[in-house]
Amino acid sequence: MYRIPVFPLSVVLFPDASLPLHIFEPRYRRMVARCLEYDRRFGIVYHDSDIHGPFLMEEGRVGTIAEIQDFQPLPDGRSLIATRGRDRFRIRDGIESDEPFYEAVAETFEDREAEGEEIVRRRMRSIELFEAVLETLPTKPERVPTFDPAGEVSFRLAATVEIDPRWKQDLLELRSEAQRLGRLDLVFQAAIDSGAALDIDREDL
Repeated sequence: MYRIPVFPLSVVLFPDASLPLHIFEPRYRRMVARCLEYDRRFGIVYHDSDIHGPFLMEEGRVGTIAEIQDFQPLPDGRSLIATRGRDRFRIRDGIESDEPFYEAVAETFEDREAEGEEIVRRRMRSIELFEAVLETLPTKPERVPTFDPAGEVSFRLAATVEIDPRWKQDLLELRSEAQRLGRLDLVFQAAIDSGAALDIDREDL
């Protein structure tokens, strides 16, 4: 377990996905400053106050570690940062401190067990479906992503799809890559069958 600053946002960050952020609230300016002094990492937890009400740092909430890769200060104290998702985590408890931002005791949140040899074929199937979806787009991406079926691909595939963040959060909390790929396959196949263009996030292609 470890201690981590927490940033509740109405977006879901997947492992290995990029997320640019505009930091303007004073408490999160302080959070970013501390992260830059320490290990450049903080936790992002999906939270939409219009749906969920106040953020209460509930035990069991699952998020993703964001690592600051680039920091651009602005003259008035605001900043632009570029982050990339790392490991998933689960909140064990909130921390009361003198800092103005949220902090939590967290633990790493991993898949329950290693997948067998069948997972490579499942990854290849999902990659093929995703490539078929790209063919349905009215304008083709300038660059087509490549995926290595020898390693985890579900989060990289999911990061390219613009879909309801609650669906993304459910996917983030699944502890089996096969299950995550199964849910993605349903989305990809539905887009292919209907002929409707899936909303693709070209920033993550």
